[in-house]
Amino acid sequence: MDESTLKLISGIGTKLTQLSRPNKDVLIKSLRQAVSALSQIEQPSVNEASAKALVLGKLKAATEPLRNSIVKHGLFNHTDKDVRLLVASCVGEFFRILAPQPPFADKYLRDVFKLILSVFMELADSTNAFFSRRVKILETVARCKCCVIMLDIDCNDLILEMFNIFFSVVRDHHQQSLINNILSIMSDILNEEVSPQLMDVILGNLIQECKDTTSAASQLAASIIQSCAEKLQPYICGFLTSCSLDRDSVGSELKESYHEIVLKIFQCAPEMLNAIIPSMTQELMTDQVDARIKAVNLIGKLILCPEYRVAQRYHVLFVEFLKRFADKSSEVRVAALQCAKACCLANPSGIESLELHTSVKDRLLDFDDKVRMQAVIVACDIVRSNLKYTSPEFISEFTERLRDKKISVRKKALQKVMELYRDYCDKCAEGHITICDHFEQIPCKVLMLCYNKDCKEFRSQNIELVIAEELFPTLLPVEEKTRHWIHLFSLFSPSHVKALTAILSQKRRVQTEMRNFLALRRKEKEISSEDMQKLRSSFVKMSASFPDPSKAEECFDKLNQMKDNKIFSSLNLLLDDATLESALEKRDKFLKVIGNKHPHFEFLQLLSSKCLFNIFDSEHVRCILNLVSSSGLESNHLEAFSIELLLVIISNFPSLIRGSELQFPLLFKEKYLIHDKIILVLAKAGPYISVKFSDFDSVLKKICLEGTRTQSKYAVSAIASLIDVSEQYVFSELCKGLVDSLHRGQSTATVLQSLGCIAQYSVSAFEDHDREITEYVYEKIFQAKSLDNPSVIEDSSGCTTCKLKIYGLKMLVKSFLPHRGCHINRQIKSLLDILLKMLQKEDVVDDIISCVDDRDYIRLAAAKSVLQLSRRWDLHISPDIFRFTILMGKDSSSSVRISFLDKLHKLLKERVIPIRYACAFMLATADGFKDLQHSFKYMEFIKEYGREARIHQTSIVQEGSIMVYPAYLVVFLIHVLAHDEDFPPEGCQDEALYAQFCSPLLLFLHTLINSNNIDEDMNLINDAAFNLYYIFQAIKRAKDADDALRTPRLHFLANVGISGVNSFYQKGISSLPRPGKILLPSSLYKINHMENEEANLSFLTQTFVARVIHIFKSQISLPVGSVHKRGRKCHENDIFNMLSHKREDFSTRGALVHKKPTRQDISLGHRRIRAVSPNALGSVRSHNKEQECGASNSSESALEKGKPFSSSNSFTQKASQMEPEVPTQKVEGCSASEGNVGADKSNTAEASNSHKEMGTGNKALVGQRIKVWSTYDNCFYTGTVDDFNPVNNTHKIMCDSGEVDILCLDSESWETISDCSLTDREIQPSDKPNALHLRQCVKETAVKLINDSRQQSKTKLNMEDSKVHCREKRKKEERSSRNSSVSEVINIDEDRVARTRRRKA
Repeated sequence: MDESTLKLISGIGTKLTQLSRPNKDVLIKSLRQAVSALSQIEQPSVNEASAKALVLGKLKAATEPLRNSIVKHGLFNHTDKDVRLLVASCVGEFFRILAPQPPFADKYLRDVFKLILSVFMELADSTNAFFSRRVKILETVARCKCCVIMLDIDCNDLILEMFNIFFSVVRDHHQQSLINNILSIMSDILNEEVSPQLMDVILGNLIQECKDTTSAASQLAASIIQSCAEKLQPYICGFLTSCSLDRDSVGSELKESYHEIVLKIFQCAPEMLNAIIPSMTQELMTDQVDARIKAVNLIGKLILCPEYRVAQRYHVLFVEFLKRFADKSSEVRVAALQCAKACCLANPSGIESLELHTSVKDRLLDFDDKVRMQAVIVACDIVRSNLKYTSPEFISEFTERLRDKKISVRKKALQKVMELYRDYCDKCAEGHITICDHFEQIPCKVLMLCYNKDCKEFRSQNIELVIAEELFPTLLPVEEKTRHWIHLFSLFSPSHVKALTAILSQKRRVQTEMRNFLALRRKEKEISSEDMQKLRSSFVKMSASFPDPSKAEECFDKLNQMKDNKIFSSLNLLLDDATLESALEKRDKFLKVIGNKHPHFEFLQLLSSKCLFNIFDSEHVRCILNLVSSSGLESNHLEAFSIELLLVIISNFPSLIRGSELQFPLLFKEKYLIHDKIILVLAKAGPYISVKFSDFDSVLKKICLEGTRTQSKYAVSAIASLIDVSEQYVFSELCKGLVDSLHRGQSTATVLQSLGCIAQYSVSAFEDHDREITEYVYEKIFQAKSLDNPSVIEDSSGCTTCKLKIYGLKMLVKSFLPHRGCHINRQIKSLLDILLKMLQKEDVVDDIISCVDDRDYIRLAAAKSVLQLSRRWDLHISPDIFRFTILMGKDSSSSVRISFLDKLHKLLKERVIPIRYACAFMLATADGFKDLQHSFKYMEFIKEYGREARIHQTSIVQEGSIMVYPAYLVVFLIHVLAHDEDFPPEGCQDEALYAQFCSPLLLFLHTLINSNNIDEDMNLINDAAFNLYYIFQAIKRAKDADDALRTPRLHFLANVGISGVNSFYQKGISSLPRPGKILLPSSLYKINHMENEEANLSFLTQTFVARVIHIFKSQISLPVGSVHKRGRKCHENDIFNMLSHKREDFSTRGALVHKKPTRQDISLGHRRIRAVSPNALGSVRSHNKEQECGASNSSESALEKGKPFSSSNSFTQKASQMEPEVPTQKVEGCSASEGNVGADKSNTAEASNSHKEMGTGNKALVGQRIKVWSTYDNCFYTGTVDDFNPVNNTHKIMCDSGEVDILCLDSESWETISDCSLTDREIQPSDKPNALHLRQCVKETAVKLINDSRQQSKTKLNMEDSKVHCREKRKKEERSSRNSSVSEVINIDEDRVARTRRRKA
């Protein structure tokens, strides 16, 4: 110990004591000397207590003057910061030197510690010049544990303040030694005493990181908890337990952050929470949604720490956590999904991640769209983080959300799967993973969105942009893109190919029309009105390829008005550039020039994108050719798909093959024997590549002679594309060689195919050898019993001779159907005679022989041939051929029938054959309903045709012909039925047999007239009802042109049709125009000069017809509406429901007409009231007398007077007197006028009463439990009738699922499920035995008929004769009649006038 130092310190103290009021400078100078001197003094190191006490005594004596002077002058609270800092340094040295004794008396220590705390408050500023002095003070205080003295002098408030100061000043950039000193001071305090206030401060700062940007305070708090875990555990666990138990009484902000505290403590001292975490299971099951959400988030974060293995250590808690994925609250389920994402990204290979995958996958089918959307996001992000080890099933599950019922979910799914696929492509290019089927399925499913017609966001116009701009990463090399295209094309189904082709076709259409538009603008002369019409049509076509066609059409109009030729020049450059990379540069430059402030910038941006080859360009074609020729693909089977992909590209953009002329010929010669489609590629690309025909001549001719039939077809097409007009001799030479080969019997099937194709491309070449070829086919093939050399055809299965007959027939048919519409000098009669013979079912017809096994396929080939010939030769097709062809629609062979109908459907959809052949659909649909899916497809075509016909009539023809409507098909259908061999024999009076035979006609009427089948389009229904009625009236005035003996059958079928219209059409007739004349095909019908043609079928009275209609209606279940969904699927189920009931044999149901109605048949508000419907019966009982009125007269009267078609003429008796029985007696002298006498007066009052009764019956349902059948879901939905709206006759149904439906129960299928059902209450016994009264049914009938009588008294149709049509209108009608060259004209008004005259007479 240096005595001089002690004297110096003592002197400084004495000097300061002597001064009464020392100034700042003196204080600073003196205190600096004292601090310097004190720092040189070391604490005594002697071990003996006496010696140590002696040394401390000297030190205490030497420092006493300085300590006294500090107290005397009140330097603890000096106003100057520098003085206080020096005083604090001295105090710190005093504590160090004099330890363990405090340097000041207890009464001064509070001021001492306040001074020290003021120094600590400045520790945050590490740039201050005195920062090191403050750190020194902190270090001294920590070493000496001075702050513990504050506990002895009850300075708890200063301790609390010190803790707050430390948490506020600590920084991330502070040295660890400083933080350790702070931690030491705080730990010393806590190890001595823990208070709730200190715990609040520590825990509050523990979660401070969640709120502030700095994490130093939070880390300090975590370090404190970690170092004092044993001391703090009781307090922390008590606090957390109180928070968990008293959630409802949470009053502090700290308690509200309970879950964040648990997480932070778990991260720093997990063992402290061993008793807390298991109890969190209860929090996951609490009733409070927000508490469950917080608990889920907390446990999810706990699982994020894989080193603690929470899922394994607390398995019960983890199981309950997994249950939250199925929580009743959607918010909780969303929170669970977000936690699952974080856990799987943090530890993708963990055991818990596998279980979380399953939970996420289950939420993809959640009933809440927000949850499904979150599940899609989570699933995609999980897969993106671990592409290599994701299961294909998991990918398939979330990509299915592209078909979600909610558009928002579909949009999000599309966005996420596109991001995923781009990441996958990048990883493949980098070599991290190889091309996988399950990832390549993503574009396949995106393409299938094109079939989603009910959502405009996913039509092909938008999917084109997705495929072009979002499918691949921007910088992905073309070769990589091509490899992906080839691989995903190998996964394509026909539907995928169709979708891709549709996208490419619409892109080609835009580019073609755009070129035409730009070419018109380049004309120097002024654009004519004709050119303007072309432009308008072009704009419409191009606009159809845009997401918003109407807006696009307006933009095209404005574009046409622009004078800036630079825009059009730039667009032309984009159209001509077949390389995407250079085209994109031009497009970017173009868009930069016009600027984003241009009023049409967005439109021009989209238009320029559609002008680009941004899906496939010439580089793709080049890469495909390189990969195939160099065998650079991963597997050999991909070569075939590469060629098919190339064919799809070239079919739409043949110019893209330019520049590959050197590669293609070499590839063709190497691969054509392996891949047939490469020959077709040559045919498509031929006009666009600069090659010589001589390079392919020998190969193509060889294929025509020796290849397969498919190869030969493609080869002839390729020859036609490669040669020009001056080289037509090539076909002549080839044809001669083929004829020689035909006589030699070599590859006969292939040769026939080649000859048929040549006939389509070069009529003259074929006609030079026509006679020779035809004679050979007829003599050597058609008349052959067996073939000597079976090797003449490539397929040896089945009968070789019959196959050759089919091939020969196809060749002859093609020879009459040239591609370019060239004139043919030959007569088609001989071919039609052959077809007529083949269509018949006999084994030998004249000299054409067919074996038993393949006879059906010969007829099928003949029927398809007739369809093909009808493209051009329909006027030459005889009624016999037409009938035999149509009857293929109900052929006994299912495969033959389906094949024929599919071909027919395809040709009709393409609009290449006359619509009259569609009546085969009715035969197919009604014939036992063997193929429900096909039946629905065919009937859908009929409905769509009706809509198009109405649009055509409305937009183009002011007074169009009735022949363009689908109703006109009955003209042909009735003729076919009248000549059908299955027509019931003469004298047969079995109504069920007639109902079965007439079912094609009646089902067709039901399809056209029933509102459920036509999606409740009343315009179509009204058109169909009127057209059908007048057509049937016209047929009744005509006779059979082919066989007059069939005329009674025609008239009977017409009566059936009229009665069917009356029965199915339940709406009132508005004042629609009536045609004066009906055109009937002259080949089928002739004018009947009022002769009595019904003598042979006189027993088929109108009562008989009514019973036939009733039996038909009793065998079908009228379509019921769906409860929740009314889309195409619902419509399809409705029709299937209707068709399925027709499977039963009509003959076993004939007695239904006389059966007492059962409870199953009677359901109020349903459409199931069958045997008791007055409209179905044909008459009602009035004044206890049964009267019968002719169906034709009553129907005519109803039409003329604006009434619904009804088989009863009047209604004059109360509803309660009507009985559900079919009259069987005939009363003479009944007429329409007699039945209506006095009806108006009596019905007015009854109508109002009936309406009241109906309202009462509907209101009676309120409060009832019912179940409503949903055809979409194929099940019943239960609920309670909550309210009834009499204005629109609807009930409000509160479903048990929680949904609310507003339904018209009259159009639904439902049942009551309460103890006393409504049906039981409404069905009452009649006065007569074996009879039931249906009050509701009778009420509805009464009101309807009363309204009819009202309408009859108010509405009158024009009774004047129709004026003669002008010549121009007749020409329009003749042009619209494409089914016959000459038609018989039936004047409906003339018929009406004649009947009027007879009545007057």
